[in-house]
Amino acid sequence: MMSAPAIPLRLTAPAAGWTVEADVVVIGSGVAGLTVALRHAELQPSAKVLVVTKDVLSAGSTRWAQGGIAAVLDPRDTPEEHLNDTLVAGVGLCDTRAVRALVTDGPGALRRLMERGARFDRTPEGELQLTREGGHRRRRIVHAGGDATGAEVQRALVEAVRAEPRIEIIEHALVLDLLKDAKGRAAGVTLHVMGEGARDGVGAVRAKAVVLATGGMGQVYAATTNPPVSTGDGVALALRAGAVVRDIEFVQFHPTVLWLGEGSTGQQPLISEAVRGEGAYLVDHAGERFMQGVHELADLAPRDVVAKAILRRMRETGRDHLYLDGRAFGREKWETRFPTIYAVCREHGIDPATEPIPVAPAAHYASGGVRADLRGRTSIDGLYACGEVACTGVHGANRLASNSLLEGLVFAERIAEDIHATRPAPGEPVAGDAATGLVDPRARPRIQGHMSRGASVLRSRESLLATAGALRDARWTPVEVPACTESWETTNLLTVATVLTGAAAARLETRGSHWREDHDIRDDNDWLGHLDVTLTEEGLRMTYTPHGEAMPPRLAQELGAAGLDPAEVDALIDRALAEDLGEAGDVTSLATIPAEQTCVADVVARKDGVVAGLAVAEAVFVRLGAARTERRAKDGERVRAGDVLMTVEGPVRAVLTAERNALNLLTHLSGIATLTARWVEAVSGTAARVRDSRKTLPGLRALEKYAVRCGGGVNHRMSLSDAALIKDNHVVAAGGVAEAFRAVRERYPDLPIEVEIDRLDQLEAVLEEGAEEILLDNFSIEDTSRAVQVVKIRAKNRVALEASGGLTLESARDVAETGVDYLAVGALTHSAPALDIALDLRG
Repeated sequence: MMSAPAIPLRLTAPAAGWTVEADVVVIGSGVAGLTVALRHAELQPSAKVLVVTKDVLSAGSTRWAQGGIAAVLDPRDTPEEHLNDTLVAGVGLCDTRAVRALVTDGPGALRRLMERGARFDRTPEGELQLTREGGHRRRRIVHAGGDATGAEVQRALVEAVRAEPRIEIIEHALVLDLLKDAKGRAAGVTLHVMGEGARDGVGAVRAKAVVLATGGMGQVYAATTNPPVSTGDGVALALRAGAVVRDIEFVQFHPTVLWLGEGSTGQQPLISEAVRGEGAYLVDHAGERFMQGVHELADLAPRDVVAKAILRRMRETGRDHLYLDGRAFGREKWETRFPTIYAVCREHGIDPATEPIPVAPAAHYASGGVRADLRGRTSIDGLYACGEVACTGVHGANRLASNSLLEGLVFAERIAEDIHATRPAPGEPVAGDAATGLVDPRARPRIQGHMSRGASVLRSRESLLATAGALRDARWTPVEVPACTESWETTNLLTVATVLTGAAAARLETRGSHWREDHDIRDDNDWLGHLDVTLTEEGLRMTYTPHGEAMPPRLAQELGAAGLDPAEVDALIDRALAEDLGEAGDVTSLATIPAEQTCVADVVARKDGVVAGLAVAEAVFVRLGAARTERRAKDGERVRAGDVLMTVEGPVRAVLTAERNALNLLTHLSGIATLTARWVEAVSGTAARVRDSRKTLPGLRALEKYAVRCGGGVNHRMSLSDAALIKDNHVVAAGGVAEAFRAVRERYPDLPIEVEIDRLDQLEAVLEEGAEEILLDNFSIEDTSRAVQVVKIRAKNRVALEASGGLTLESARDVAETGVDYLAVGALTHSAPALDIALDLRG
């Protein structure tokens, strides 16, 4: 028997019969591609931008999007909440930096879309109408035409592009392969124009930058919500070019797709999640609401949870579909809020106003794709990826509803800005690898059928092995396959299907939209990471890459027990590393240290002091790839010069790249703990306690106040909202201390009130108003003693006194012995010298 031919590294195609030049070529005309083109034209008016689209400009997946665009527009909502909802849906594999970029840049990107002409539904008062979808804990979804958001977005962008003379459009063009120069940089693409016109047949576009915005790959399955053009062309092109493709096994199956009967294939009508967001719910054939108890959000749980629950119930009941019940809406709401869905249902003989809608899951969205960074750059210089074709890390193992259009907007703008800033300049294209054949177009339905049976929502070792074997067989054909649109598309589908099946077989766990029946639990010990695939002359090469930001559960638990938010520590590390590594990374280590070289290093105290922040420093080392860490000390312990605090083992590059940020945090926090311990020692034997103030570095307040606790001090006021603090300027503005006190009490009756005074004669008025805590600012020791006596007599010690301002270590004990409750020392966090700690590589 003949062996199956290898996946081609280049598509068999005629030589290019024409060539055009462009500064940027964008492949795809959805929200991502058109936004890149428009933004680049704005940034660089002299540039020529070429948009290549497989169908007409208005085709593609964007126009089919029903639900809407998620963005923080409600004053009661926050980017942090949107980020958290996204991280929960992504089941541990989201890149927090990418998600933070999405939720932070998102509102602005949405407003710019509206400036381009997109019109979204509004309330009678003129405010944007917001709704909820699965996985969102807030109403933050904007929509247009009820359930026609994608169509409106596409309309606005198409009109804007057609009105921009600097953007050229080539329609009915299937992209074939990437052109590269002698250094491997992207230098353009080859494509085939289907039909006659100014250009037809195979041609080449020479470009300084290439942007893949080709959409999804849903047509790899027999039933999908994706349009016929979604054949994975961008992912397949990237693989043939040698780019890294990440997490392709995570294919999201939309839980509520209109069931059209047994054996229906091709594009299926979607029943938007927004229908459930407005109150519709899932039921089985007996009318039971089976999502109750499955998840805290019930019918609005993340999509993977709902899809799995539907399939479980279908298995239990032996049915091939279930129902979505929206009869409570009434006909008017169906016709006004969901007119598109209502019309589609009626076309298929279903009246959702009077009967439940038959639904079943179908392939919907690829969370993985061509690996891209926060600026859309892939592993090939000059090649960018944006939208569904890309894996930016935003979606993790499962996309949160309505984040896809937002991702297209946000990262498209970032790509345009990066191209404008870096001005790529590739050399002349060089001849690519020899083509090795095409797949017979007649294999297409077989490929789709095998994928739906063996690599769909339910997967197992047996089903995936059987699918992989069937896909290998599909490569072989007894006849010569002509180079044509059908064979190119089928070859792309088979390429994508082969990689997807291989990755799904390799990931031995259940996570997000990847459900292994033979490994039905999430495994954070062995599988909290990414599967990166490249295509080489030897075939597919798959690499497991640990999740770059994954904090081990033991560290997260330790930080949580210390009163710190692990997510906030993660975000701090994100910002610190992004600032330190810049665009190119640790260039010195990359240039001087072989990738395979490993080491053992010790974190050593150079001075005596109190240590704080060891878990945080360890998290930095682990983030960058340390294989082993062992602590020799505990936070809050006194250490001596020469003591080893922690031992780290791993790649030398990783350890040295992590060194500066790990030590920055550790030396700073240990300095605070050490200074705090000196103050605590100075007042030992008195009843006074040493506490901090809000004089902290931006973003480090929680950690710095933790370090104060490690040194034996106590914390005071994490933020301006913890308690009211009336100071001299408030008194001036309010017209007196009594007036300021009453104003606060009237507006915030349950909030503690602290008052700062700087003269002894102010004490009586403050006590009269009922202050619970009085801050003595820059009082002499004599006046402090008098204040303590007054409070003892007048308030019977029910009012706490704090001494602040002008305190020194030398005077601390004298102040404490007056009987005050607290000594407030802003210097603890504001100006504590760092404790000298270093990293020593063992010889």
